[in-house]
Amino acid sequence: MTQGGGHAIFTAECSHSFHFHCIASNVKHGNQICPVCRAKWTEIPLQGPSIEPPPLNDTLMTVVRRLPPARRDLSRRHVVPLFQTPEPSIYNDDEALDQQLLFSNKNMNKVENSLEKTMEIRTYPEVSSVSRFDSHENFTILVHLKATSTTKRQNLCISQLGQTPRAPVDLVTVLDISGSMAGTKLALLKRAMGFVIQNLGSNDRLSVIAFSSTARRLFPLRRMSDTGKQQALHAVNSLVANGGTNIAEGLRKGAKIMENRREKNPVSSIILLSDGQDTYTVSNSQPNYQQLLPNNLGTQIPVHVFGFGADHDSSSMHSISEVSGGTFSFIETEAVMQDAFAQCIGGLLSVVVQELQVEVECVNPTIRLGLLKAGGYASRVVDEGKRGFIDVGDLYADEERDFLVLVNIPTECSRNLTPLIKVKCAYKDPLSKEITTLESEEFKIDRPEFAGEVAGSIEVDRQRNRFQVADDMALARIAAESGDLAAAVGILENSRQVLSKTVSANSSDRLCVALDAELKEMQERMASRHVYEASGRAYILSGMSSHSWQRATARGDSTDGSSLVQAYQTPSMVEMLTRSQAMLLSSPSTQRLIQPR
Repeated sequence: MTQGGGHAIFTAECSHSFHFHCIASNVKHGNQICPVCRAKWTEIPLQGPSIEPPPLNDTLMTVVRRLPPARRDLSRRHVVPLFQTPEPSIYNDDEALDQQLLFSNKNMNKVENSLEKTMEIRTYPEVSSVSRFDSHENFTILVHLKATSTTKRQNLCISQLGQTPRAPVDLVTVLDISGSMAGTKLALLKRAMGFVIQNLGSNDRLSVIAFSSTARRLFPLRRMSDTGKQQALHAVNSLVANGGTNIAEGLRKGAKIMENRREKNPVSSIILLSDGQDTYTVSNSQPNYQQLLPNNLGTQIPVHVFGFGADHDSSSMHSISEVSGGTFSFIETEAVMQDAFAQCIGGLLSVVVQELQVEVECVNPTIRLGLLKAGGYASRVVDEGKRGFIDVGDLYADEERDFLVLVNIPTECSRNLTPLIKVKCAYKDPLSKEITTLESEEFKIDRPEFAGEVAGSIEVDRQRNRFQVADDMALARIAAESGDLAAAVGILENSRQVLSKTVSANSSDRLCVALDAELKEMQERMASRHVYEASGRAYILSGMSSHSWQRATARGDSTDGSSLVQAYQTPSMVEMLTRSQAMLLSSPSTQRLIQPR
């Protein structure tokens, strides 16, 4: 050991040099591998008995071992570690796309022959008829959309499904490697990233930002060919946890990669994971969470955020996801980190609709739109209530969206039917770039002289319940943040009581049962201020994110689709989760990492 600039320097047997306090922290948590050349050390910078290193991803390390070993240069005592290599001022060094492979006629023919891509539009009235002598304010119509990507799955095995043409992705992962991530957390993060890397295709591109007190790009936006995967795995496995938590700097560099890239894949997204709170940008006295999100990111590139453990700042991370159009997931236990990532990329790798905009048009001059209930999606009513728009954006294969449209129904003395609305969808195909417009038939309501008792629509009731429960979650969170947990629990209890009296509840509707289970779980996580701070806030925010976008998030300690508090999972997400869980079960080292202590 030598001295250098006021800091003790440790020179390993492989000749690479490090600050003693940095590398000692790393070794303390069981890592005896050189962050630069991956050589295993027999002499470590600690007094006392040696420490058994934590097991790493077996499959991942098999790939890394194929890389040529770093050459030893004994004349160089001070080698700059990976995390200190110089970066360009402009990130325009992204690897070129293989346009010929992406958009060849052969591939496009495969898309046309193997898939039937379109949007389904359905409308459901709250009741099937209204007396012609009655008027009705705020009559509710459900607009149901589904992005279909119908493959004959029963005739295909999983490997064949993976070969189905899809829109390639530009993905930037922004990973927290602060000191609190040391040990098992970092080992499981590496394993989860290994799973992501292994499941990206050769046309997908990946770049990784690692941040602690500062942020660093590990490698440019690179195609995940066999070579690209090996290099990405090598870079991720070299990460060492130390320092503070500067989320804003990590996101700034992630956004810069997206902004400076010379070419763009059809789908772009950022994944952010952190287990702490940004102590460099956000003021504790008057937090402005939007300061964490770079201005150049906008809403074009969603940031899917994963809050890890009990100490992360769920309010700031939910705000990042909400502003950018991404989702917020709460990873309560280390064991589900990889599954949470798997569910997310299962969606990202199955985008079939982009820039979806929904238009609702009144087809009767006496009809006017009232409210459009669209959750987190931007909506507006124009032309004096004659038309309304909802900006939806991207949809994954088999993903569904439900919106409620409120209209007025006037008396109708001379006709048996009253035409109300027509729904149009305009969207872009991510592969062909073609804009498609789809239009529904006019929706008309029956107008008998006497309607009598008409059964209410369970489809409409189901979605009313979902919107109402989401509103109640938000109200309960406001009460909890103001310090009144009793009031928050009361809001959730009242929501459960109202839910139990609905048409859906009487029919044992699955969504209704799931909503009640979710509300009950939230009540339990408000048992005390300590419980709320540790997990309640994050659990509620993750639920609000999921219902706001009608998209699956990881919540608590499970991403299991059979769990009643899980919703919105698509077949592609379930398939990726199945792969993840099969990999975890087949790896003994994983069982050692995640076994209860």
